Amino acid sequence: MILRPQLQDIKVIGQYSGRIILGLGLSMLIPLLVAVCFGETAAALDFIISVSICLIMGLALMILCFTRKELRWNHGMIVVSLSWLLAMFLGAVPLYLSRHWGGYLDACFDAMSGFATTGLALVQDLDHLSCAHNMWRHLMMYIGGQGIMIVALTLLVRGAGSALPIYVGEAREEKILPNVVQTARFIWLVSLVYLLMGTLALSFSAASGGMPGLKSLLHGLWVAMAAWDTGGFAPQSQSILYYHNFTFELITISLMLLGSLNFSLHYALWAGKRKEIFRNIETVSFSISVALLFGLSAWGLSREGVYPGAVSLFRKGFYQLISAHTGTGYMTISAYQFAHNWPTLSLLSITLAMAVGAGACSTAGGIKILRVGMIFRALLSDIKKTMLPRSAVLIDKMHHIKDIVLNEKLIRQAALITLTYIFLYLLGTLVGVSLGYPLKLALFESVSAGANVGLSCGITSPAMPVLLKITYIFQMWAGRLEFVSVFALLGTIVALVRGK
Repeated sequence: MILRPQLQDIKVIGQYSGRIILGLGLSMLIPLLVAVCFGETAAALDFIISVSICLIMGLALMILCFTRKELRWNHGMIVVSLSWLLAMFLGAVPLYLSRHWGGYLDACFDAMSGFATTGLALVQDLDHLSCAHNMWRHLMMYIGGQGIMIVALTLLVRGAGSALPIYVGEAREEKILPNVVQTARFIWLVSLVYLLMGTLALSFSAASGGMPGLKSLLHGLWVAMAAWDTGGFAPQSQSILYYHNFTFELITISLMLLGSLNFSLHYALWAGKRKEIFRNIETVSFSISVALLFGLSAWGLSREGVYPGAVSLFRKGFYQLISAHTGTGYMTISAYQFAHNWPTLSLLSITLAMAVGAGACSTAGGIKILRVGMIFRALLSDIKKTMLPRSAVLIDKMHHIKDIVLNEKLIRQAALITLTYIFLYLLGTLVGVSLGYPLKLALFESVSAGANVGLSCGITSPAMPVLLKITYIFQMWAGRLEFVSVFALLGTIVALVRGK
C-alpha cells in the first residue's frame, strides 16, 4: 500500500524549498549590481523583477510552510530534485526577459543547462548579450557546479541532521570533513581559490592577445567559472575558438582537469599527500581512458587527414577529448565540423569520453570514472578467481584516498548507476532518431545532454522540436542528480495521486 504524504511532510519540503529559492534570489543581486555598474538599464530591470519574484515566492513558502521539524531522508531527496526544477523556472526569468531567447521554454533549457553545468545553449545573438545576463549565465553554472544544495548548506541550513539528506540527495556521497556543512564550506574554499587563479591567468592571456583590459577581465572571469565547473558556457558564440589563443586553451585545459578531480582528492592534495594523485583509482583510470580514447580519435582524424600536423591535432583533437572527458563542453571547432568533418571513429571516441565522465564528487557529470574503474577491477578479479584453485581466497582492493575492499554491494551500486545512465543516453537517442536525426548525431547529442557535457554536433538549436528540448532538459536534470532524488520526487507525486 502506498502512503500519501501528510501535511507535515509537505510543510517540511516547502520550508526548505523556500530557503533555496530565497538564496537563489539573493544570488541574482550579483548580475543586478553588474547591470548597474555598466549602465544596462533594461538588464537591471530584468533582474529587479526576477529578484522580487524569488524573494516573494521564497518568503511566502517559508511563512506558509513554517515548521521546526528537521528533514528526513525522503524529505531531503524531494527538496533536492524539486529545488533544481524551481531553480530552472526562476533562473530562466531574467533570461526570458532579455529577449535573447525565442521563448520561455528556451530560457528554461539554458537555465537547466547552466545549473546542471551542461553548456548546451539556445541563446540567440549571444555576441551582443548584456554583461549582466552573461554574468548570470556563468553564475548559474558556478552555483550548479558546486551544487545548489552546497549553497544552502553553506548559508541557509543549520544542523547536520537537516544537512546530510540534501547533501547526499545531490549525488554527493563522500564527506570530506566529519560535518557536511564543513565539507560544503571546504568545497567553496577550493572553488574560490581556483576561480581567482583561473581568472587572473585567463585575463592576462586574453589581454596579451590584444583584448581590452576590462573585457579581458570579464571574459577571464566567465570562462574560469565555466572551465573550473566543467560547464561550457562561453561569452561568445564561437566558444574558445573565438580567442585564437594557444595559451588561453592550455589554461582552460588545466582548469577543466582540476574541476574534474574529486573534492576528496583536492583535500588530500591540499593536505600534502601528493602521491595520492598517482595511486588513486580515479586518476589512474582517467589517465588510461584519456590515452586510449585519444589514440582512437587521433587515428581516425589522421587517417582521414582532417588535421595535418601534431599542433593542429592537439589543439583540435586533444582539446575536444579533454573537454568531453571532463564534462566541460568547450570547443575549439564548430558544431558543423563535428557533424561533417570528423570520422565516425573519432566521433564515437568523443561520445564514449562524454558518457564516462570524470571524478565522482567533482563538478563533472556522466557515469564517473570511479564507477568504471570499479567495474573493470571487479571484472579482472573474477577472471583471476577462475584461474585460482577453489580453496583460494581472493580479496580485491582499490585505492581511493584509502584502501577500500571491493565488495558485492559496491560493485552492484556502480553497475546499477552505470546501467541507468546508459538507459538515459538511449532515451535521448531514440527521441532524436524518431524525429529524423541521424543515429550517430542523435547519440552524440543525447550523451552530451545526459552526461552534462555541452559539446554539440549541431542538433541543439532554437529550431529543434519542442519534444527534444523537453527530453534534453529531463536528461540534464536526471543526469546531474544521478537519479535517486529524481525517483524520490516521482514516487512522491505518485503517492499524492494514488496514496491512501
